[in-house]
Amino acid sequence: MTRRLFGTLCGLVLCANFGRVAFAPLLETFRTTFQVGTGAVGLVATLVWVGSAVPRIPVGYLVTRIPRGRIVLGAGLLLTVASALTATTDSLPLLQVGAFAVGVASGAYYASAVPLIGDLYPDRVGQMAGVHGTAAQTAAVVAPTLTVALVAAESWRAVFWLLAAVGATFSLLFLVVSRRRDGGVPRGADHDFLAALAHWRVILAAVVMVGGAGFVWQGVFNFYVTYLVTTKGMVAGRAGTLLTVAFAAGLPAFWLGGSLADRLPHVPYILALGAGVAAGVAALTVAGSLPALVAVSVALGLVAHSLFPALDAYVLGTVPDNRGSAYAVYGGLALLVQATGSGAVGLLGEIYPFDAIFRGFALGLLALLALLAALYLRGAFPTAE
Repeated sequence: MTRRLFGTLCGLVLCANFGRVAFAPLLETFRTTFQVGTGAVGLVATLVWVGSAVPRIPVGYLVTRIPRGRIVLGAGLLLTVASALTATTDSLPLLQVGAFAVGVASGAYYASAVPLIGDLYPDRVGQMAGVHGTAAQTAAVVAPTLTVALVAAESWRAVFWLLAAVGATFSLLFLVVSRRRDGGVPRGADHDFLAALAHWRVILAAVVMVGGAGFVWQGVFNFYVTYLVTTKGMVAGRAGTLLTVAFAAGLPAFWLGGSLADRLPHVPYILALGAGVAAGVAALTVAGSLPALVAVSVALGLVAHSLFPALDAYVLGTVPDNRGSAYAVYGGLALLVQATGSGAVGLLGEIYPFDAIFRGFALGLLALLALLAALYLRGAFPTAE
């Protein structure tokens, strides 16, 4: 029954991540539909990820008072309602509200479900977080193609009506399976939220490590299609396909990255992946041919998506107790940093060329990673190795 429970979590995370990434391939559609600039649609993407960050710390407190299964179920129901709200909007401000609500639902889900996976599989945290991440990444792979198909066949609203229906289905399945499982859903050992803050050094280290690379990746992938169309001269369909390629690379990345995170020293592995993100973004600006762009998209997708199970394994593996609360605080702070990436690119894109923006991001990230590497060599990072 544990496998069935984990299976429903994989279904729910597919919905949660689809809700977050579905906005990226629709930004160009929103820009033309509502007749606004890149800054306005960039804010839509930012609000999804800010929304995903906002509930995480409050949920970190709630998991010390409320069984995690109830929070997971509530997140699934909220995602259903938020998707329906987004599907019915008729103005940009309401679209932004819907995007924020979808993000809140996804954030509440992740903050409660990932620590739950740590309780279900305490000896295989990295591996199972990687499998869970693979399910999430499946949504990211499907999103560009599916959204384009639904827009062509119906409208962009059909994307969110579909999400509402699938989210309701998996929420119901989770409820049924959790009630049938012997012992119910693990509650976890988190009973003191403030005790989690004693691990502030682990939380801060994880936030800084993922913050820079996540900020860059957020800004790049949300404007991937727009960048390829306006700067590389691609047609929108082919540009969307390349975004799908980058997301598809995340499927083996989550699986393999999670397994490697259980075997390699956490901090050097994470810093190496961050350097890969910087190199991939820089390479994107100089790639000219289609084969080169495909190769860069694959490489960038691999290193960017390998980061997330590696960070999950670092936090959950380094904090033996109160892991749910500590993970929620880390997730909330990290996403607040990452979420601003798309908004920053949107605003800067109205002033500077995308190539200059991306190269500046890559250089900034490399400088941050060099500083972190120096601190690690001096023994400043808390580790479980």
